[in-house]
Amino acid sequence: MAGDQAQFYQLLNTLLSTDNDIRSQAEDAYNNIPTETKVVHLVNSIQNADIAEDVRQTAAVLLRRLFSAEFFEFFPKLPFEQQTVLREQLLLTLQMDLSQYLRRKVCDVVSELARNHIDDDGNNQWPEFLQFMFTCASAQDPNIKEAGIRMFTSVPGVFGNRQTENLDVIKGMLISALQPNESMALRTQAVKAVGAFILLHDKEPIIQKHFSDVLLPLMQVIVLSIEAADDDSALKVLIELAESTPKFLRPQLETIFQVCIKVVGDKDAEDNWRQLALEAMVTLCETAPAMVRKQVPNAVSMLTPLVLEMMCELDEEPDWTIQDNTADDDNDQNYVAAESALDRMCCGLGGKIMLGLIVGQVPVMLQSEDWKRRHAALMAVSSAGEGCHKQMEQMLDQVVTAVLNYLSDPHPRVRYAACNAVGQMSTDFAPVFEKKFHSKVVPGLLMVLDDNANPRVQAHAAAALVNFSEDCPKPILTLYLDPLMKKLEAVLTTKFKELVECGTKLVLEQIVTTIASVADTVEKDFVKYYDRLMPCLKYIIANATTDQLKMLRGKTIECVSLIGLAVGEEKFMSDASEVMDLLLKTHTEGEQLPADDPQTSYLISAWSRICRIMGKKFSQYLPMVMEPVMRTAAMKPEVALLDNEDLETIEGDLDWHFVTLGEQQNFGIKTAGLEDKASACDMLVCYARELKEAFAEYAEDVVKLMVPMLKFYFHDNVRTAAAESLPYLLECARIRGPQYIQGMWAYIVPELLKAIDSEPEQEVQVELLNSLAKCIELLGMGCLSNNEMMAEVLRILNKLLTEHFERATERRQKRADEDYDEVLEEQLADEDNEDVYSLSRVADVLHALMSAYRDSFYPHFDTLLPHLVQLLAPNRPYSDRQWAICIFDDIIEFGGKSFCHSRNKIVNSLYALRQMLFTAGPACVKYQDIFLEPMLNALRESEPEVRQAAAYGCGVLAQFGDVQFAAACARAVPLLAAIVAEPDARSLEKINATENAISAVAKIIKYNHSQINRDEIITHWLTWLPVTEDTEEAPHVYALLCELASSGHGALSTPDAPQRVLATLAEAFRADAVPNDNPVYAQMVALLRQIQVNIIVNCYY
Repeated sequence: MAGDQAQFYQLLNTLLSTDNDIRSQAEDAYNNIPTETKVVHLVNSIQNADIAEDVRQTAAVLLRRLFSAEFFEFFPKLPFEQQTVLREQLLLTLQMDLSQYLRRKVCDVVSELARNHIDDDGNNQWPEFLQFMFTCASAQDPNIKEAGIRMFTSVPGVFGNRQTENLDVIKGMLISALQPNESMALRTQAVKAVGAFILLHDKEPIIQKHFSDVLLPLMQVIVLSIEAADDDSALKVLIELAESTPKFLRPQLETIFQVCIKVVGDKDAEDNWRQLALEAMVTLCETAPAMVRKQVPNAVSMLTPLVLEMMCELDEEPDWTIQDNTADDDNDQNYVAAESALDRMCCGLGGKIMLGLIVGQVPVMLQSEDWKRRHAALMAVSSAGEGCHKQMEQMLDQVVTAVLNYLSDPHPRVRYAACNAVGQMSTDFAPVFEKKFHSKVVPGLLMVLDDNANPRVQAHAAAALVNFSEDCPKPILTLYLDPLMKKLEAVLTTKFKELVECGTKLVLEQIVTTIASVADTVEKDFVKYYDRLMPCLKYIIANATTDQLKMLRGKTIECVSLIGLAVGEEKFMSDASEVMDLLLKTHTEGEQLPADDPQTSYLISAWSRICRIMGKKFSQYLPMVMEPVMRTAAMKPEVALLDNEDLETIEGDLDWHFVTLGEQQNFGIKTAGLEDKASACDMLVCYARELKEAFAEYAEDVVKLMVPMLKFYFHDNVRTAAAESLPYLLECARIRGPQYIQGMWAYIVPELLKAIDSEPEQEVQVELLNSLAKCIELLGMGCLSNNEMMAEVLRILNKLLTEHFERATERRQKRADEDYDEVLEEQLADEDNEDVYSLSRVADVLHALMSAYRDSFYPHFDTLLPHLVQLLAPNRPYSDRQWAICIFDDIIEFGGKSFCHSRNKIVNSLYALRQMLFTAGPACVKYQDIFLEPMLNALRESEPEVRQAAAYGCGVLAQFGDVQFAAACARAVPLLAAIVAEPDARSLEKINATENAISAVAKIIKYNHSQINRDEIITHWLTWLPVTEDTEEAPHVYALLCELASSGHGALSTPDAPQRVLATLAEAFRADAVPNDNPVYAQMVALLRQIQVNIIVNCYY
């Protein structure tokens, strides 16, 4: 055994070798040793004072990794006695005479072991560890005391289900370790411990309040660490607390800002400390803006000028404007951190507090002789637009006039900043900016495009044109199309020559993007430039094949595909085959593109656009494109669980993103390739949507790829694309028969429901719900024939509706909070809107279920009825009532057992109508006590959305309810008439409610008129026409008009009736109110011709 241990010591030594080959052989040898044997050897190595310190430390690191990665594979298999010995030996090791650095490593080992002894029910199966930790934390030896606190930091949940009874003990232990008489190392470790514990309970304000006594000594240590400027870990804890538990810091908010403002303003301090201090304050502005606005408004007033000053801290770089590679190598510079901080402060605190502070400084800075101050002022304008949108929009004229002057500033970096501001405002204030300032902005940017001596400035002007043209209304951009394209073509020609002669490519890359953006906006009007541009662009694609030119080639591929989409199939088809061949060569010649190749995303997006252009003709290319697209979509990101030592070797790599998991663990994901993966998923959606049955042979493989990605939590857009694809893929596969579809759906539905249930992001969850609704609508009755599946859908809907009410309660509490203000109200209003959208998606799923299952769904629907009743309550927000009424509209509409209906069809058969009236009414009558009065009352509400839902409901009640609802229909008529009679009934906000009211009266006249004066109502109703906006309701309206005309109704027998009907029909045709594939369209045409004939006959005679 001793010999084995000696060999193991030698192996550990070899693992530290700087020779890669030797070290690799040692790693293989280490990995081949059984885990149980390794554990014994590693513990002995740590305890052996005769071997080198670095070897002992390595043993500790390796042992912790074993406990982290393999604990449950080996530890439970050990005999109980061995488990006990291992635990005892590790605790004994901590009490040995160790260097403090090694002791910390052993603490991490013991903590990992303790973490694994807490079961799922919160039982700590190693009680001796708790006692040992407390003993250490109360020891006289400061090193041992630090070890106790360090172990608690690593496992702050170590008390498990006994935590509540020990809260005071934990608090006392932490406060004791923070006291001034303790060493700074111990106090800093205690700060980390407090941070770990509070972050563990970030959703538990009661625990945070219980630990409020800890905050003052915690801040005292943080302040001391800032003043010493030695160890920044305490300040980083403050930032973590500011991000996750800002309310916990409230009592010390003023102190935090005072201390951090002092650091930010000290230009002699190290950049790292200044940026961390700034980050602490900015994070609070983001996570608790109302608290900051209310508690420390003066601090914000002091901080903002300091941020603007920090934005001036640029270095003179003589070659900056001619650099051809503009990689973001200055992200760690103070001015970049300050620009980001100002942007975040504006978004967090809002324009009411921030814009005045910025405006108070910027004009003076713009007049400075120092170019750095002018540059900072213009970048401040760029940073302010998003967060100060509402306030800045009111003074946009002055801002734009001031900024445009600096497009001709003598210093190139100021011109660059001016272009940046123009581009950012083009996005932040679109389309108002484009509509108001196009006459100044376009000529100004075209002027900067002549700046050949400063390529970075020239390229940035072209980039600003991209922002401008993306959101510019087509008629406006078309005004400048000739001069704009003349300039872009000239620059393209010049820069192409420079590429050939000098190898410079920066401006050329940007110009092709700008041309693409212009084409995307002006569409068919780009045709006249097509023949001049396409040969050059194809040449670049064919010949820009070196590594340095990959980005240029990718952007040119994007440009060609966008131009093709703009000019359309007729013009592009002559080049489509050649272009596709050029693109396919990228994947068919030589090796596959590496994961981080910039061409990948451009290729994938281009194929998607060309598919949209060619339609089903694109299917000929599927055998070539599907392999690279599927490979990219299937890409699995590289992930890693690293300790702090490993993290140091990779930290700073922009391709990796890390999240800290406790004191020693960091979860990392390599983000390179994720955007390409998302693009590939989007492209598969495009193929399935556009190609339909031509994509059928790939549907199964794509479904098998997409369904697991419903839970791809590394990228929201991947999950969204996966959800969007499913109904299209089912539709593609229809050609293979019902049994095949059923098998595919059986594979999809359980995973789709799990994804909806577990989705953490609300904006993704709504897309998952939309996918479910579309699938149910597509497959119809029986798609949830499995009772367990139906029960699961109902459970999820019940959960979502419960969460809807819980979020509403949380917002009410925030509105009652001491920090509530009108800026917070804007944020809460946005959350209201997000919740309304989620509720609408729940309604979509219910609509799909009711349209598929008709009244057989009612017993299932009854389980959700209490939520619907609550939504209808008068004290609920109007949007709740709106969507509750919409759901009951569906209950009425889809209630009949023998009912067959589409919203875009009119059933003309009297027999079918009689059947509907006989069967539909009894099905929905059971709910009339719930929905009828709220629906009629809703016709009087002020919100047009509620009135529209109620008006539609009255219409379907007339159409699909029986005579039992005749009285309700009669009560509805005057209320519907009042909606139509409002002075602004045809305004943009009210037009949909008005037209639904007109349609509802039409349905009452046609289907359920037994308790109204039909002829009198018809006379009034005719004066309300035309209906032009709602293409779903217009067919009902014009079907009745045609019926009345053909039957010779008295209201249409007046001399002016033909002219009135002609005018009404003309408006309907002009507005495309009725789709030409709807049967009513033919009736309207026939009526129009009959009136024309009658007029001619009357004129003749």
